[in-house]
Amino acid sequence: MTKRTATAKRTATAKKTATAKTAPAAPVLGPRALNRATLARQLLLERSPLKPKDAVAHLLGLQAQNVKPPYYALAARLAGFEPDALSALMEARELVRIVTMRSTIHTHTADDALTLRPLVQPARERELKIFRKGLAGVDLEQLAEHAREFVEEEPRTLKQIREALLRTWPDADPQSLGIAARNTLALVQVTPRGLWRRSGQVALTTVEHWLGRPAEPAPAPDATVLRYLAAFGPASVKDMQTWAGVTRLREAFERLRPQLTVFRDENGVELFDLPDAPRPGPDTPAPARLLPEFDNLLLSHADRTRVVPAAYKGRSWLGNYAYSVFLVDGFLAGVWRLEEPRNGPVTVTVEPFGTLTKAQRAEVEAEAERLLTGPMGATADSYGIDIRFGKVVGA
Repeated sequence: MTKRTATAKRTATAKKTATAKTAPAAPVLGPRALNRATLARQLLLERSPLKPKDAVAHLLGLQAQNVKPPYYALAARLAGFEPDALSALMEARELVRIVTMRSTIHTHTADDALTLRPLVQPARERELKIFRKGLAGVDLEQLAEHAREFVEEEPRTLKQIREALLRTWPDADPQSLGIAARNTLALVQVTPRGLWRRSGQVALTTVEHWLGRPAEPAPAPDATVLRYLAAFGPASVKDMQTWAGVTRLREAFERLRPQLTVFRDENGVELFDLPDAPRPGPDTPAPARLLPEFDNLLLSHADRTRVVPAAYKGRSWLGNYAYSVFLVDGFLAGVWRLEEPRNGPVTVTVEPFGTLTKAQRAEVEAEAERLLTGPMGATADSYGIDIRFGKVVGA
C-alpha cells in the first residue's frame, strides 16, 4: 500500500467516524410502540370501512392455508364485513388463491397474483433442490410445459397432475413431480374451492388461464418494500425477508433509505418506515380480537415480540398445526376454537395462556359473541350460541 493510499484511507475512516458521531441517533421504539403501529397498519386497532378487495390489497394478501381463515381475518378487521362479499370476489376472479410468500397459499387480488408470484418465483424454484432425488432425470422445463397444457385443458387435482406426469417420467417420485408442477407454474385453486360454506376439493389451473391475461414482470423490490411497510411496518430488512420468504432485500432498503424514516428497536436493530404512516402512542387502547390460524400478523416479522410475548413463544403452534388465536391489549393472549355441530349450538371455546381480568374476559366474550351473531355466525340462528372459557393452556 502506498503512503498516499494509506493516508486517503485514514482520512475516509476519520470522516466516517465523525459523521457517525454527529448523526442523530435513531429513535427507539419499544414493543408496545411497535405493537400499536403494526396493529394500526393491520386494521386491528379499529375496524376499517375498507371494502374487502381493497383490504386484501392493502394487507398484501391473506393467509389461506385453509378455507375459513381469510373470512375470519377480515371479520376481525372490517366494519360490516359479510363473507358472501369475499366469495363473490373469488367467483368473479377478482381474488384468487395461490402459493406465494413462504411457499404458502394466500388469497390475493388478481393484480397481486400476477406480480407477487413472479417476485417470489426464484424462491419457489430453489425449493426444488430439496426434491432433486425424486426428480432425477426430469427436465423441469418440459415438465412445466406438460403440466401447463394439462391443467389449461381443464382444472385438475394434484393427484391427476401427478398421474399425468408419471406417464412421462415413470421412475420419478410422484410427490416430487406434483411439487415441481406447483413450484414451476403459478397455479391457482379454482372456485368453488375457498367459497364460504360452499367450498370443494382443490382443482388447479394456471393463474394466466384463470384470469385470461398473462403474468406481469416481477415488480421492483422497492415497490413491494413500500407496500410491506404500509401493512407491517416499522420493520427491519430481516422482517420483510421473513414475510416474503426471500433474501437479499438489503439493497432495496438502502435505495429507499433517503425517503424512509429510520428507528431502532430496544436491541438496536434498525427499523424502516414510511414517514407518514400511523404510529399511535404505546398507550393507545387495543381491543380484543379473534384471529384465524396462520394470520399474517403473527408470521410476518423475524422478531415477533411486537405481538407475541416472550413467555408465549411457540404456544400458538403444535407441530405444523396452528391454533386460532386471540389478542388482549394488542398482544397474543391465548387460543380459541369454533365448533359448529349440525344439531346444536355453535360454540366458541376460549383458552387463555394466563389469567384474564374481569374486564378483559368480558371484552373477549363480547368479541366472540359479535363473531357468532353477525353474518359469520349465520348457522347459529337455529340452535343458539355458547361461549366458553376453557382451562388455561399449559396450566
